[in-house]
Amino acid sequence: MKRNNKQAGFTLIEMMVVVVVIALLGAMIGPTLFKKVQQAEETRVAQDIRTVVGALKFYRLDNYRYPQQSQGLEALVTAPAGAESKWNGPYLESLPKDPWGAAYQYQNPGTHGKEIEVFSLGADGQVGGEGSNQDLGNWNIQ
Repeated sequence: MKRNNKQAGFTLIEMMVVVVVIALLGAMIGPTLFKKVQQAEETRVAQDIRTVVGALKFYRLDNYRYPQQSQGLEALVTAPAGAESKWNGPYLESLPKDPWGAAYQYQNPGTHGKEIEVFSLGADGQVGGEGSNQDLGNWNIQ
């Protein structure tokens, strides 16, 4: 009985070819994947903003005006001082956070041609920007 002492395995060249092929596939698929992630973030922001704006409209029906700037979106969850008699909330169970973990911003009166504005400052948390950093609000969502 003969024993074969030769070890079976992959050569360094074969391993390098596999790594290069995987890297090329990643380079081709990566940008598409990141674009889908950004698209999902924008969709979530748009849905959240529509929900908050809808709740603000119900608040206005009960209180005859939108919450003041100083009351902010918190007026949708807890009754603001002085509005307890007309407040018929909570209008939202809790205030949503944007995909980057920040609270949505509220502006009354609005500055982009809307009576009130609800918006996210994007991934960077700064005014302006492009891509994931752009500001998304009820004036520019679809």
